[in-house]
Amino acid sequence: MPHITYTSLRFSRRTLLKVGVAGAAALLLARWFYAATSPPRTTDASFSALDASARSIVAAIVPVLLEGALPTGNEAIAARADVLAGVDRAIAGLPAPVRSELDRLFALLAFTPTRCLMAGVWSPWQDASRESVAAFLDNWRHSRFALPRAGYRALHQIIFGAWYGNPRAWTRMGYPGPPSLEVG
Repeated sequence: MPHITYTSLRFSRRTLLKVGVAGAAALLLARWFYAATSPPRTTDASFSALDASARSIVAAIVPVLLEGALPTGNEAIAARADVLAGVDRAIAGLPAPVRSELDRLFALLAFTPTRCLMAGVWSPWQDASRESVAAFLDNWRHSRFALPRAGYRALHQIIFGAWYGNPRAWTRMGYPGPPSLEVG
């Protein structure tokens, strides 16, 4: 198989525009299809910033991103649940435009064709192997395109913030927690 280098690839402006328009159309179609098939969000006390598909995406990514930091054994399930709850709280507290961007990211990753093509994860998130999730994260982290890198950074920061802001993580690191403020 011949080795192709970046310098050997030549794109005309017309080709680049066609690819850009086709990509934008695919993303719009994916967003429209996802919005048309997803259940409406609730506005009651059980409000969650993450819908079921976004929760499965985060649940698949958490053990890969936090490998070595999460506890093992019986404590692992509770720690993962804490991280999911922390991600949900963090997203709920973000400004509406940022939540909207994250909704689009999760819609892209939840929609089967774009999950396969953009993330390279061919099975549903709840069935995805650790290796396929790790490859997806590594590809997005080191992508030459800014959009996947930004998506990786968003997922990384939210998940790490949810874990390291959790008292369960503090005890594992030997951090006694924030100092108490005495009033009076």
